[in-house]
Amino acid sequence: MTNKFHYSRSRYIAFTAIFAALSTALMFLSFGVPFMPSFLKLDFSEVPALIASFSLGPVSGVIVCLIKNLINMTASTTGCVGELSNFLLGCLFVVPAGIIYKYKRNRIGALIGSLVGAVVMGLCSLVTNYFIVYPVYYNFLPYEAILSMYQALFPKVNDLWDCLLIFNLPFTVLKGLLCAVITFFIYKPISMIMKTIESRFIAESRKKEYALNKKRVAAVIIPSDNSDENSSDADNKKDNA
Repeated sequence: MTNKFHYSRSRYIAFTAIFAALSTALMFLSFGVPFMPSFLKLDFSEVPALIASFSLGPVSGVIVCLIKNLINMTASTTGCVGELSNFLLGCLFVVPAGIIYKYKRNRIGALIGSLVGAVVMGLCSLVTNYFIVYPVYYNFLPYEAILSMYQALFPKVNDLWDCLLIFNLPFTVLKGLLCAVITFFIYKPISMIMKTIESRFIAESRKKEYALNKKRVAAVIIPSDNSDENSSDADNKKDNA
């Protein structure tokens, strides 16, 4: 899974856009999970974002997370609260993974980065949900209504912290682990395709540059040859005179 390839700015933008499009499509394919509240949806849209973070860097992964959520906001069924949560948790997943892989570019680094990202995303979800996401969600659905949805599945939960610890934390970590496993198996062939595309563009660019330099050299040499011939003709005329 080693990737020491450097992509040009144009290909960086193009690959990031492709991953964002794939991530957006996968986010639209979210689905509910048994024994979880209906508003907790599982999707694999972090897979393209994680691949982007590994191959192009953490910034690209964040851009993918941002674009997919901005597009999905147009069809949001949660008042954009779900997209806010998805963006925050997606960044908490792909950034640590991308940073670790940046300094350890092999399968072990990718595995460690993915696992750390999943754990960080799960633990931080407690904070983001409690202090950011759910307070915004209360504008659309009262606290009591949200708590009752959890209690319908597990009556012993008494407050939001119980809900987050029992339901959201395992759900978020599991989602990260599933995305990490998928990425682990498909990253290498995708990375090879990206390298091949970039190599062809580099080769083509070098051919054009070589041809251009050849023309420039020819433009300099040919006039100098003509000038030598002209000076030689002038000398011959002087000798004849």
